[in-house]
Amino acid sequence: MNRPSDNERLFADALTDTAPAGFREALMGDTLRRARRHRQLRWARKIGAAVAMVTLLSILFWPRTAPRRNSTAEPPAPSYRLVNTTPLPASAIIVTQPFVDQIAVSTQAVLVITTAQSHDGLRELSDDELLALAPAPALLVRLGPHSSELVLANPEKTDFQ
Repeated sequence: MNRPSDNERLFADALTDTAPAGFREALMGDTLRRARRHRQLRWARKIGAAVAMVTLLSILFWPRTAPRRNSTAEPPAPSYRLVNTTPLPASAIIVTQPFVDQIAVSTQAVLVITTAQSHDGLRELSDDELLALAPAPALLVRLGPHSSELVLANPEKTDFQ
């Protein structure tokens, strides 16, 4: 016959009647509780893996098409307003022409005396000196910084003619 190993002897000693009275029942209860717990964990892992697989497959194969719109609905209004224009006819266009070689006079005859720049030996008159020489009524019109005109209102009554 074979000799029992040290582990077998230790186990036999643990299960003998010399042990406390509730030791064998406690040891068997703990072993059964651990076995049940291990079986429940295996069952939970299998269920969890199955739920994860179903969730993953449903996400992968879920239809991703855009929702169909009702074909009888009116299209949205445009965000702009189209304006059609036509050119004006030529008769409606106003054209201006330059005022060339035309003199507008309020009286029939106006005598205009124009001063020129001084020449050698000639002295230029000042505005006051020029107006003092002209008969009344007279008007001095400035055309630029070095040019002016003397306008007489009644040229018939002057001595210059």
